[in-house]
Amino acid sequence: MAYDEGLAHRLGESLGDLPDLTTKKMFGSLVFLWRGNLLVGALGSDLIARVGPEAQADALAAPGARVFDFTGRPMNGWVVVDGEAVAEDEALEDWIARCREFVEALPPK
Repeated sequence: MAYDEGLAHRLGESLGDLPDLTTKKMFGSLVFLWRGNLLVGALGSDLIARVGPEAQADALAAPGARVFDFTGRPMNGWVVVDGEAVAEDEALEDWIARCREFVEALPPK
C-alpha cells in the first residue's frame, strides 16, 4: 500500500521545526522519527499515531481511530486514524500533539 503524499507533506510541514527529525519508508508507509523514535506516519491515506500505552484507550475513543494491527498483532500504544478524520489541519495537529507528548518522554535512540 502506497502512502498518501498529501498527508506525508502535511506531516512534514507540521513537524519541520523539530530537531533530530528524520523520515523513513517502511512497509509501504512513510514514517517520521523524532530522535530515533517513531512519532507518526502515513499509511495509505491514514495516520499512524504513536500515543503510548497509557493514552491508547482515550485515543481509540476518538472518531476514526482504530487499533494498529498492521502485522496481524495489535501494537500496544499505537493507533491508526482514518484519513478523513485528519483531513482538517486542526485535527491533524491534535493527533501530532498527542504523539509528541508521548515520544518526547522517550530516551533518544
